Amino acid sequence: MKKLLLIALLTASSALAQGTQPITFNDLMAIRRVGAPQLSPDGRSIAYDLSTIDMSANIRKSAIYLIAASGGSSKRVSEGAKQDEAPAWSPDGKTIAYVSNRDGGAKQIYLYDLASGATRKLSNLQGGAGSVKWLPDGSGLIAVSDIYPDCGVDPTCIKQKTDAEGAKPSQARVITSLLYRHWKAWQEPTRTHIVLVPLNGTPRDLTPGAFDAPPFSLGGGDEFDVSPDGRDLVFARDTEEHPEISTNSDLFVVPIGAPIAGPASTGSSPVKAGAPLRITTRQGADTSPKYSPDGKWIAYRSQSRAGYESDLWELWLYNRAANTSARIGESFPNWIEAMTWAPDSKSLYVVAPEKGENEIYRIALDNKIERITIAGSADAPVVSRDGKTIYYDWSTLTGPAEIWSYPTKVTGNTQGTAITHENDTLMRSVFVGMPESRFWTGADGAQVQGFVIKPPHYDPTKKYPGIVLIHGGPQGAWSDSWGYRWNPQIFASRGYVVFMPNPRGSTGFGQKFVEEISGDWGGKVVTDIMNGVDMFAALPYVDANRLGAAGGSFGGYMVDWLLGHTDRFKAFVSHAGVYDLVSMYGVTEELWFPEFEFRGTPWDNPELYQKWSPNNFVKNFKTPTLVTHGELDFRVPINQGLELFTALQRRGIPSKLLYFPDEGHWVLMPQNSKLWYATVGDWFDQWLKK
Repeated sequence: MKKLLLIALLTASSALAQGTQPITFNDLMAIRRVGAPQLSPDGRSIAYDLSTIDMSANIRKSAIYLIAASGGSSKRVSEGAKQDEAPAWSPDGKTIAYVSNRDGGAKQIYLYDLASGATRKLSNLQGGAGSVKWLPDGSGLIAVSDIYPDCGVDPTCIKQKTDAEGAKPSQARVITSLLYRHWKAWQEPTRTHIVLVPLNGTPRDLTPGAFDAPPFSLGGGDEFDVSPDGRDLVFARDTEEHPEISTNSDLFVVPIGAPIAGPASTGSSPVKAGAPLRITTRQGADTSPKYSPDGKWIAYRSQSRAGYESDLWELWLYNRAANTSARIGESFPNWIEAMTWAPDSKSLYVVAPEKGENEIYRIALDNKIERITIAGSADAPVVSRDGKTIYYDWSTLTGPAEIWSYPTKVTGNTQGTAITHENDTLMRSVFVGMPESRFWTGADGAQVQGFVIKPPHYDPTKKYPGIVLIHGGPQGAWSDSWGYRWNPQIFASRGYVVFMPNPRGSTGFGQKFVEEISGDWGGKVVTDIMNGVDMFAALPYVDANRLGAAGGSFGGYMVDWLLGHTDRFKAFVSHAGVYDLVSMYGVTEELWFPEFEFRGTPWDNPELYQKWSPNNFVKNFKTPTLVTHGELDFRVPINQGLELFTALQRRGIPSKLLYFPDEGHWVLMPQNSKLWYATVGDWFDQWLKK
């Protein structure tokens, strides 16, 4: 049965690739980007946000849409002139809340009334609003906002603070502690807090204090939840003195306020009025809390080790009545990345990587584990109240995300159903390359997986130049999913065979495989990649004499490393790559990362920093290299790219620097993205199509 389902899903995806023209960057930007499904309380409708790119204005726009849960035509219910995002249904199903910046400035909460079609603005928070969740009785919403810790939501205090900030004669900063900047933003006097926004009344800060609550998260929006009876809020917060070396977020429970009308949940926690209760004590990260529908449990993701951001993400349950926690699904080998409860509170549906796919599993409280989906990449699952259907985003390497449904009780003729069809017409007009999942033998006899994508209109009698794309992280993976940065179809459409290896450090192959890169950045992972390159180069349609390689972040590091260790490639592209491990330590912000990966600081353990630093092998550099980097990249700061480019130039190696003054670690602005793809593609054409 599962083989039949796999064939059905792949057929549904590949059926879109029927056009005659290879996909272009303009096609990529024309794709309508479907957000997470939000199921109405009666299970009849789905709300979602849909983003589009306005190239002429160099911005992304988004709007809220509605569609029947059974499929059909979608209906736009918000303006979409700027960014309307993150819809959330009211408990009675009559109103949809979402956040929007339509009035300029920070995003605020808006309410759409389904009966009248009218929209009204609810919030006016100085620091904006995001990640909204309704109170169970519909009397208000919980939102995340950036506020001055000593002001809360007091408008008089906020005005005094903002006026004082604006009146400063100098924009200089006096810095007295670390983590003074993060990813692409400087630390401001404000902190992220969770705020109660009633439909009628004054907003209230629920997480006062000098700490971010929830803490910074690349996922976002999944770091707090409201109990089914509306009495308590659970949230993540890191209270360590030195956040630059801490990954130790814990979960706290705090009463929201006066009890909300309705039956009490059957598993109330022992929370005293006004006092937050710390309910987790492990030294790693505890995050993503979700109350069970019956109120007895809080499920959350947890890591055991301090300072290790890539530790195994385990699934844990907090017993609210007993005030105890325990892990479930102990045999599950891969990261728990997203989750949602079944309506009967007896199991959870989780998303996890699995050998290049991202699949949905059901993990029962009795530890029974069942795989639900088996192909492509699923995300953002939500289950109908009758427990019979799961809805989720689904994409592959051949097509962008749409909302799909799937029955939770799998039968012999079961297959998924596409609910939205936002991109069918566009994808039928273009031709994309077909991916293949391949395995080869890596270091120590390990089986290593990766994807090979042939160019559109592939001719088996010809030999094509090849490009190896190396993923970042290093604890991450290429998956059978659609993306907009490093989209392999754009490279393939220029007449290249693309190879995407998942070497040591990649997720979805067990935690041991993930961890075997730490402290060994130029070791087993290089063998894994280069053995894969041998396999790739031996394919009858690949020209082994015309190979290039590109990567970003750790992938950029690996390009920098290969520069000094192999002459196999004719051209390289290094984006935001780590070049000098010692200087990188001194300018990056999340110090827990290098201190774990290289077993300490550069002065306490200089051996690993020196052993694996690409700058120590400059005299071996020979390969033409394009360097791309953003000024606002505080994760891998700009000095890393500049140092590499300086070395290449002084060595007389053909090289070019593409510098973005307005980008961080990722190139996100539409016109910048266009320039990046064009420059990278032209660089490979220059050196691989001679």
